Amino acid sequence: MHKPNHFIRLLAFACCITVVSSCKVKEEKSTGSFTVPVEYYKLKNGLKVALSQDKTSPTVAIAVYYNIGFRIEPKDRTGFAHLFEHMMFQGSQNLGKMEFIKLVQSNGGILNGSTRFDFTNYFEVMPAHKLETALWAEADRMKGLAITQDNLTNQQGVVKNEVRVNVLNQPYGGFPWLDMPQYANENWYNAHNFYGDLKDLDSAKLEDVNSFFKTFYAPNNASIAVVGDFEIEDAKKWIEKYFGEIPSSTLPPKPDISEPKQEKEKRFTKEDKLAEKPAIAVAYKMPERNSPEYYAMGLIDQMLVQGQDSKLYLSLVQDKGYTGGVSGGINYLGSMYNYSGPMVWMADLIYDANVSPDSILAQVDKAVNELQTNVTQEDLDLAVVKTRSKLYDDLGGFFGIGRADMLACFALFDDDPSRINTLEDEFKKVTPELIKKTAQEYLRPTNRTILIVDPKANAK
Repeated sequence: MHKPNHFIRLLAFACCITVVSSCKVKEEKSTGSFTVPVEYYKLKNGLKVALSQDKTSPTVAIAVYYNIGFRIEPKDRTGFAHLFEHMMFQGSQNLGKMEFIKLVQSNGGILNGSTRFDFTNYFEVMPAHKLETALWAEADRMKGLAITQDNLTNQQGVVKNEVRVNVLNQPYGGFPWLDMPQYANENWYNAHNFYGDLKDLDSAKLEDVNSFFKTFYAPNNASIAVVGDFEIEDAKKWIEKYFGEIPSSTLPPKPDISEPKQEKEKRFTKEDKLAEKPAIAVAYKMPERNSPEYYAMGLIDQMLVQGQDSKLYLSLVQDKGYTGGVSGGINYLGSMYNYSGPMVWMADLIYDANVSPDSILAQVDKAVNELQTNVTQEDLDLAVVKTRSKLYDDLGGFFGIGRADMLACFALFDDDPSRINTLEDEFKKVTPELIKKTAQEYLRPTNRTILIVDPKANAK
C-alpha cells in the first residue's frame, strides 16, 4: 500500500518506459462522444469477465479484482486485507515463492497489487503474445496459495515495517489519507485503522489466513479485465480453460457499511512529533455513488481544488499566500470511480505557522458559498472539460491499466462494466442548479470533519 494518489504512485515505476496510450476509442461524429469496446460475461462459477480489445500497441493488461478490501476485514484484525495482498506473492500450486514476479518480469512485463476500501487487485502488463501465460499464472494463485507459517511470519514483518516506514516514522505519516476516515466516519468498517495496528498484525493466525483465502479469493467474488492487443475468442478460451474449474465459495452476508447522516461539524487536532509546519484537512461526506449529486460533486471537485484555476488554489496560494499548494479529491486511495460505499471529498494543505486554521477555513467557506449561490454555465462547462480530460487520461494511461481498473470495478460493484461509456454523459447532465443544490446539502459545515496537525518537531 502506498500514499495517495495511490493508483498513480503504484504505477510510477512504469513511467521509465515510453507510455503509449491504450485507449483506442470509436469517435461518434454526431455527438463528439466515444465508445470503449466492452464484452462482458460470466463463467459458471461466478467469475465476472470484461474484455476490451485495443490493437494500438502490442501489449495486454490483465487485472484481477477481488471484492474484499479494508472495509470488511475481520474485526481485531486491522490491516488483514493488506497483509493478505502480500501473501498472494508468496507462491501457489505451480509457482514457488516470488516466481510469479520472476515469470512476469522475465517476459518483459510489469506487475503489482494493492488493497483499497472495497477491493484488492492484482495486475500485469505483458507483451501481447504472453496473455495466456499471465492468465494461467493468475488462475494458479486463485486456485490455491502456499499458505505456510513461514510465509505468514515473513509477511507480517514486511507489513509491520511498511507501517513504521510509511506512517509511524514519517512527518505527516498517514495524514490525511489514513487518518481522516478514522475521524470522519462512525461505522467501524469505515473508521478503523486499515493499514493495521501492530498488535493486530501480530495476532493473525494461519487458520485465519486459510479461512480468508477460501472465502474471499474465489471466482464468485472476483472480476477479471483484459485490455489490449488480443483476440476475443482466444481470451475467452484461455479464461475458461484456466479459471472455469475453480470452485466458487459460500460468501458471508455483507456487513452494514452505511454511515449515519452527519449533523454536527467535527474538529480534531493530532500532534506530530516529526512535522515542522502545521497542516489541515477538511472532509465532507459524499452523496450516494452514481446519484446525480455524486456526478455534481465530481464537477465541484474540479471547481474547488483541481488545477491552478481552482477556487482554493487561487485563494489560498495565489491570493493569500498561506501555502504553496493544495491537494484534494474524492477517494484519496484511488478515484471517484473505483470505490463502493461511504466516501468523503477532501482537501488538505501544509501551511505557515503564523496562519490560523480558522483563516484557512474562512477561505474554504468563501469558495463553498460561491458554489452554493452563484454558478454560471461557463463555470460548469469548464469543469466538464477538465473532468472529461481527466477521464480520457485515466482511460488511456498506463498501458491499459486505467481502463482495466474501471472495467473490473464496474463489473464488481455494478455488474455492468459498460458503465464506462456513460460517465461523460452523466457529467453533462449536471446543471448549475444541481451544483448549487449539491453544495448546499453536502458542503455544509455540519457535514464536515476538520483535522489539524500540530507540529512538534521543533518543540524543546
